[in-house]
Amino acid sequence: MAIRIRNKVKSEFSTTSMPDLVFLLLIFFMLTSTLVSPNAIKLLLPQSDSQTTAKQTITVYINDRYDYFVGENKISQNQLENNLADKLAMQNEGVVVLRSDKSVPIQYIVNVIDAVNNINDKNNSKHKVILATKPKN
Repeated sequence: MAIRIRNKVKSEFSTTSMPDLVFLLLIFFMLTSTLVSPNAIKLLLPQSDSQTTAKQTITVYINDRYDYFVGENKISQNQLENNLADKLAMQNEGVVVLRSDKSVPIQYIVNVIDAVNNINDKNNSKHKVILATKPKN
């Protein structure tokens, strides 16, 4: 007489909780991706074929209403050089990344470059200005 095993071990893997896990991960990544905003100021950047990357020290924005922003702080054109000088005072070399809307006249961009050049002349420093662009599609 042979002994039969009544409880057989199933070798199947239960995937009933997988859709719940995938759904929770999807919600997590959707929420965290909306919290990250590299540009709080919406700009339509000009397009370029070149792709130069540099470690930025300060970011200057010029929006389509010709307002200047250093970081997130709105400033007037008269405050531009003093504000940049305060931010660049700790370093002898640095990079000012200029993010300008493509509809902004070139004079506003030249104002930022002139301000950085004046700071370089006064402090005998070597700060650079880089115009941010978006790649062509």
